[in-house]
Amino acid sequence: MTARALDGIKVLDLSRVLAGPWSTQILADFGADVIKIELPGNGDDTRAWGPPFLTGADGEPEHGVSAYYLSCNRNKRSAAINLADPAGADLIRRLAAEADILVENFKVGGLAKYGLDYAGISAINPRIVYCSITGFGQTGPYKDRGGYDFVAQGMGGFMSITGDEDGGPLRAGVAMADLSTGMYATVSILAALRHAERTGEGQQIDVSLLDTQIAMLANQSMNWLVGGVVPGRLGNRHPTVVPYKTFDVADGVMIIAVGNDRQFRALCEELGQPELGSDARFATSRARLVNRDAIEAIVQDLVRGHRRDDLIARFEAKGVPAGPVNSVRDIFEDPFIEARKTVHRFVQEDGVEIPTVAYPGKLSRTPADYRYQPPRVGEQTRDILNDWLALGDERLDALASAGAIAQRDNRKKDRT
Repeated sequence: MTARALDGIKVLDLSRVLAGPWSTQILADFGADVIKIELPGNGDDTRAWGPPFLTGADGEPEHGVSAYYLSCNRNKRSAAINLADPAGADLIRRLAAEADILVENFKVGGLAKYGLDYAGISAINPRIVYCSITGFGQTGPYKDRGGYDFVAQGMGGFMSITGDEDGGPLRAGVAMADLSTGMYATVSILAALRHAERTGEGQQIDVSLLDTQIAMLANQSMNWLVGGVVPGRLGNRHPTVVPYKTFDVADGVMIIAVGNDRQFRALCEELGQPELGSDARFATSRARLVNRDAIEAIVQDLVRGHRRDDLIARFEAKGVPAGPVNSVRDIFEDPFIEARKTVHRFVQEDGVEIPTVAYPGKLSRTPADYRYQPPRVGEQTRDILNDWLALGDERLDALASAGAIAQRDNRKKDRT
């Protein structure tokens, strides 16, 4: 069996929606035992965020298994535990005592009333890495606000630089603040885990959507901090690199992304206008930026009558970066997908397939693997409480009768 980088690591996942689950899915992909804690009943909000929903063997959509939920919850096991019930909260504390990592995205202070905040958990498990994901952080003027990706994209400046020059602000087509926060949370968790393994000392990680969205401005934030330049919307143009945008061609649209002077000269030669490469208006990156409108118009005229794929092949041969503007269908029909094993398919015993987009990093010794399909609400409640806490059937029956836990009966095993 291939080694897993995080074998033996126990993760208690009290998060829901996207940022937290995105982070814990990465940990799970590398072998961590991730326990997804959900409220009995409907569970994670995203289970209902459809259509589309997974289609069962009977051809009908399955309630509570939306495509959105499936995107960020593989390789986890679900325990349905009622935090508001004192016995349920006690179970979470006992599970936290066994965990290496806890991830939560409740509002600031929201877990304190159950004794599940960092102060309460670290008192019983001082080595725990406790990651708190919020909209605006544990401190600061907005700490008590709820956090949403859309709001973070707007407040964080991202929408002010996204969209057409003469259009209004635009959010990204996916929840970039949530997804980026999930990635930063994972990096922070692994750094803190390394420290805990060396010293036995855990810590709280405070990561917010707004902090992350500001960090993800990257060079655009530095344009302001260094040069006092307030970046604006440029459509598909680049703020400092030219020509670097979409161009209309005979059969659609393509991207030309010239990153340096050598590539620009190669572009000019391939388009039959080598003299442009030495023209003082365009010969250097700085000159092209000053004369952006002129060179973009010239390139547009030169490519307009050509077919996209022909140009891409010609530019590729000359080392000029170029590519198509694909739809989601286009990219999943591209041979890249099969060659890179970008899609993994879980196959249930009833023959239903659950596709998932694989972890993109290809590790040669400890690759990501795919052990569990995204669980149904409470699908493994009893197994988890037996595995982690050695609770017997009698105690589990009593907890279920009292409403502290719930267990889904119709488990569906994966055969991959």
